[in-house]
Amino acid sequence: MSLNIKRFPVRLNTKEGAIDMTHGSGGRSMAQLIEELFFKYLDNELLRQANDQAVFDLPSGRVVMSTDGHVISPLFFPGGDIGALSVHGTINDVAMSGAKPYYLSSGFILEEGFPLAALEKIIISMARAASEAGVPVVTGDTKVVEKGKADGVFITTTGVGVVPEGVNISGDRAQPGDVILVNGTMGDHGVAIMSSRENLQFETTIESDSAALHTLIADMVAAVPGIHCLRDPTRGGLATTLNELAQQSSVGMKLVENKIPVNPAVTAACELLGLDPLYVANEGKLICICAAQDAAQLLTIMQAHPLGQQAAIIGEVIEDQHGFVQMETSFGGSRVVDWLASEQLPRIC
Repeated sequence: MSLNIKRFPVRLNTKEGAIDMTHGSGGRSMAQLIEELFFKYLDNELLRQANDQAVFDLPSGRVVMSTDGHVISPLFFPGGDIGALSVHGTINDVAMSGAKPYYLSSGFILEEGFPLAALEKIIISMARAASEAGVPVVTGDTKVVEKGKADGVFITTTGVGVVPEGVNISGDRAQPGDVILVNGTMGDHGVAIMSSRENLQFETTIESDSAALHTLIADMVAAVPGIHCLRDPTRGGLATTLNELAQQSSVGMKLVENKIPVNPAVTAACELLGLDPLYVANEGKLICICAAQDAAQLLTIMQAHPLGQQAAIIGEVIEDQHGFVQMETSFGGSRVVDWLASEQLPRIC
């Protein structure tokens, strides 16, 4: 989108400038911020209409909508930043229903004094993530609050998608005898955030797994439309998410510790920090629960996708009126994998 130089004879100083209260006032400064940053990088046909809403057509079918707020600290971390994360997180929430995501909206809460250079970097990252995913940001909102009333920038994104005919994926559909799969290693995102936040140095750089999973899910659903449950194990990690699903479906879960993929560097970092990787957040991982006869096919499909190369079968669904998640340990014993009882890692998404 070409910039309106006549309206704004002096360009934004994105190298040294900062957000001030006029950028949220609804006047010329706010219009310039939107045009020279948001429109410039997020440009698409619907956004360019510059209305307070986006009007679009969707294919017939059940419409899915999800909203996610992002307050992560720090804003930039190994493997990503709040901009890309806000796109990935909402796309994944929509896709976990088996839906194809079509559009995103975004709301920014900016703190007075926040550097324009950092904001530009975040918007560029968001634009790149949306473009790579093929899911554009088509409408949005910007607000500015006084210095000290926020933490740089908060982002809320909403996604809209459509579920294909014949697909009914929900957290209440797990059945005894089902198989539990994951698409890769657990705990990468949370440990990347903690190491960045605390300036911890490890022999191997641990990067966030932040990624949009909708293309992986599309391949899985195309092969096995009868998948029972999909869920991304974000806050609370694998353990808490499985407890949620067990409660929703009124079943138990039985895991095998040696089959759960964990990056050795994450295991070492968790031992150092006193964390359990099963409770550490992920941003590019999914849990899939399916009928036993579909498990082998789904595993093959997942491992053939770049975001599922380390996919594994990690357990099964069992009958249990109490809804417990149990784990067969590497020492041959058994233990209950309970809900996360406290805040293990704050501000991870």
